[in-house]
Amino acid sequence: MHCAAVLLASRAASAAPLRTRHAMASNLLHVLPPQRLLRPLAVPERLLLGPGPSNVPPRILAASGRQLLGHMHPEVLQVMDDIKVGIQYAFQTQNQLTLAISGTGHCAMEAALLNLVEHDDTVLVAVNGIWGQRAADIARRLGASVRELLKPPGEYFTPWDIEEGLVQHKPSVLFITHGESSTGVLQPLEGLGKLCHRHGCLLIVDAVASLGGAPIFMDQQEIDILYSGSQKVLNAPPGSAPISFSEQAREKILRRKTNPPSFYLDMRWLANYWGCDGEPRRYHHTAPINSFFSLREGLAMLAELGLENSWEHHRVHCAQLCQGLRDLGLELFVKEEKARLPTITTVRVPEGYDWKEITAFLMDNHAIEISGGLGPSVGKVLRIGLMGCNSTSRNVDRVLHALRDALRCCRRSRL
Repeated sequence: MHCAAVLLASRAASAAPLRTRHAMASNLLHVLPPQRLLRPLAVPERLLLGPGPSNVPPRILAASGRQLLGHMHPEVLQVMDDIKVGIQYAFQTQNQLTLAISGTGHCAMEAALLNLVEHDDTVLVAVNGIWGQRAADIARRLGASVRELLKPPGEYFTPWDIEEGLVQHKPSVLFITHGESSTGVLQPLEGLGKLCHRHGCLLIVDAVASLGGAPIFMDQQEIDILYSGSQKVLNAPPGSAPISFSEQAREKILRRKTNPPSFYLDMRWLANYWGCDGEPRRYHHTAPINSFFSLREGLAMLAELGLENSWEHHRVHCAQLCQGLRDLGLELFVKEEKARLPTITTVRVPEGYDWKEITAFLMDNHAIEISGGLGPSVGKVLRIGLMGCNSTSRNVDRVLHALRDALRCCRRSRL
């Protein structure tokens, strides 16, 4: 009899009007459901021509919308294996310790440094923009003795600059940025790896802004750690970052006197989870499965296009953009053509204009994103990105038309 009464009460409660039950529950809650979350998600359509992220093609969007699988399911492990060989192709390396960090390109920077650097190691950082500044900051937090090679924003380092720093500071690690997205500089890498090894130093290269847009040959250039991101030329959402370690770098990690300060980014654990150490795979963390689906498709599209075609594709459209900017009377920030990053072009803010008004005008009137400067280039430049599927002649024409409109409509200062 008691069970029947409970059942009847349960049915009555479930049949009660939703509004009544909601009011009863609300009496117990001090924080009510946010009204904004009761409205449908609204995402505007914009052309993302800033320094990243870039627009995502339908094929990659579809991949990210696939149903989840378990992070240790064989199908997911196969996707991870596909990602590994895709990164090896994109980096031009045969390094076994190649994988994707579950995080953005910035997370890969941290992983590179905290796995390689121990307390009191001397780290030499080439600083000509914000990413060198960030690397120096991270290395200091690790207790390293940090030395900086400095160049003004817009300039790159010569082999003589690097050798002078290696001789003077005798570092165990050199960090340098291949594509400095804050200034638009493309750093030449030829001979730097060999130079570092001759001085007993390992080379870390940041290729977040340059991968797929400019030639890079990890093995031939003797780079010890190379990393990138997913959200630029690969046109995948941010959240998974390709990284690869040379055999010398792997051996240094295995010889560490102390554990890396992050369990999550400990490369010894990640190497096992990604099947890089020849041992049975063990759980380390719950991976961002749908980010892996997206990265896999971004790498597949790069492989289908071909690296050399991708490099040429970005070079041609960068040249078209640079000429169009000159025709508008604007001044390119990076003087030497060979030193211009093909994926992100920097142009000086025209005299008398407020860069914030220009970027806001393009967003409000043309639904196009371009960005101002970052770090040492703040207030000095506008940054225009042409990456992956966004690197087209039509998009160059669109952004040049929008800039022409902005220069005509935005207020000029009288100062």
